[in-house]
Amino acid sequence: MTTSAPLDRPRLSFLTTAYRTEAYLADTISSVLSQTSPAWELVVVDNGNSDEIASIVRSFADDPRVRLVRQENRGYAGGVMAAAAVARGDHFAVLDSDDEIVPEFTATVLDFLDGHPSVDAVGCDAHMVRDGDERPSRQSYLRSIGSRPPGKGGDLLTVEEVLAGRVPYYTGAISRRAWRAVGGYEPGLESDVLTWLRLASRFEVRLLPQKLGRYRVREQSQSRHPERVEQFEDSLVRTFQTFAEESGDPRHLAIAQSPMRRLRYHQALRRARWAFVDGDIETARRSAREARAQRATLRACVIVVLLELSPRLLTRVHPLKQQLAERGHGARQRILGWGSVDWLPARARSAPDGRQLGRQLRQWQRGGVGP
Repeated sequence: MTTSAPLDRPRLSFLTTAYRTEAYLADTISSVLSQTSPAWELVVVDNGNSDEIASIVRSFADDPRVRLVRQENRGYAGGVMAAAAVARGDHFAVLDSDDEIVPEFTATVLDFLDGHPSVDAVGCDAHMVRDGDERPSRQSYLRSIGSRPPGKGGDLLTVEEVLAGRVPYYTGAISRRAWRAVGGYEPGLESDVLTWLRLASRFEVRLLPQKLGRYRVREQSQSRHPERVEQFEDSLVRTFQTFAEESGDPRHLAIAQSPMRRLRYHQALRRARWAFVDGDIETARRSAREARAQRATLRACVIVVLLELSPRLLTRVHPLKQQLAERGHGARQRILGWGSVDWLPARARSAPDGRQLGRQLRQWQRGGVGP
């Protein structure tokens, strides 16, 4: 078991960057203070020189394991890397400033690593908590992305699985040497996805079945943020391309084509919807055909046919869709065909440009639901 006494050198460093998350940060810090193992430190980066953020962190100053770094806003990855630069732990764990971890997180991951010395990184599952309702959802993070639960002993995580959509919950434990080898978090890309890909390609990575995190999501229609949706998806495509090209393995490039085509499919469908709502039928038709070219699904085919033969019918269907949107967003997207994701992680506000619209927004990867 892990040691019960505090250590001068922490075994696990939590890396937290905070920007516009004043409403959540105290709970995030409290969840770390509640760890059953004391072998940790928490480095919080005030990523924007916010007096309120700094004040929140300093209110926990009676515990020397909570440390504050202040800087001008350098984006999400820049905040994480600033924390990593001063972290002293043997392992690093990225923890967003609006999420929490369960009390057993540190003990569980360190016990596993102690028992498996060949493992350099572990991922886990997480409870999903909707903003305003602190009760965990029945749906875990891994189930929300359509991933099978790991076995009791921890599944080996492969590059092929990550490319296919089995992206672990972003908060895991990564050895210092592995973190440095893969370069940590890289700006301009979906950093957690790229990090897991690089780790799985070079080190032994295990995925634990325990739900050790509390992943916060909030209700908000993404249709109000079209540019942010596009930026997120384009960033994800670049992430897959970057890894596939740097790996030099033709298999990785071939596997990466599937999620990239799926992304482009949902982008084209969404553009068709926007054009249709604006009354630009020709652009809607062109975008729908592009979606069908990416993935010849029944949804895309039906929309193409309706736009070609009877756009008036879609004109009647669309208001009905809007009414159904107020009653729930489960089956209605699949029935009516346009597709949408109506929840947005609170961490979308943690980046100044809104690009971090949910680094864990992965439903499109496996479940066929897309923005």
